[in-house]
Amino acid sequence: MTPLSVNWNDIDDVLLDMDGTLLDRHFDNFFFEAELPRRYAALHGLPFAEARDRLMAMYRSVEGELAWTDLHYWTDQVGIDVVAMHKELDYMIGFLAGAEEFLHHLRQLGKRVTIVTNAHESGVAIKVAKTGLDQHVERIVNAFEVGYLKMRPEYWSRCQRLLGFDPTRALYMDDDEGCLSAAQQFGVAHLIHSAKSSSQLPPTPLAQFISVTSFSPLLNGRPVI
Repeated sequence: MTPLSVNWNDIDDVLLDMDGTLLDRHFDNFFFEAELPRRYAALHGLPFAEARDRLMAMYRSVEGELAWTDLHYWTDQVGIDVVAMHKELDYMIGFLAGAEEFLHHLRQLGKRVTIVTNAHESGVAIKVAKTGLDQHVERIVNAFEVGYLKMRPEYWSRCQRLLGFDPTRALYMDDDEGCLSAAQQFGVAHLIHSAKSSSQLPPTPLAQFISVTSFSPLLNGRPVI
């Protein structure tokens, strides 16, 4: 695991993933791997394991494409209102431990903070309404605005044009290795892996990136006076 070394004086823009970095991925894991398969099984009269296997195969078939995170696409595919389910289960949506403190610290440091997420705008709206995440950042950009998911190399040049950040003075934090690798190839200088994406799962550090299990190592630097 690469040791942490962040000099905030070298960073103007902080680009943050949403699910698994700021928000607890336990909600998404439970939703797509447990509750949606359970309801799909009931709808189609299938054993849970078979229903789950079918859905996991469907997820994998569009992984890396916009359809992968398009809630309306999945509503059509499974015959269940996936957006309504998100609203029904929104009590499970919440910040990871320390995330709000970290966001407050970044604002004190005077950084421009942007959420860059693969999530669909319908899901983003529900999570923002539940958490108030938008009040901590300058902007939330979903992948549908950019036209690609973040693990695609095409994403980063388009995102850079949209936001106008300097990659050499930007920090990007995500729990997804493929997204970090794509950002690295584009030239984003400061990359951090969120190794503790779910409150219910053990950390999964990566060897090739700075990998943190909490926000504590990032709470350094002095506010702009």
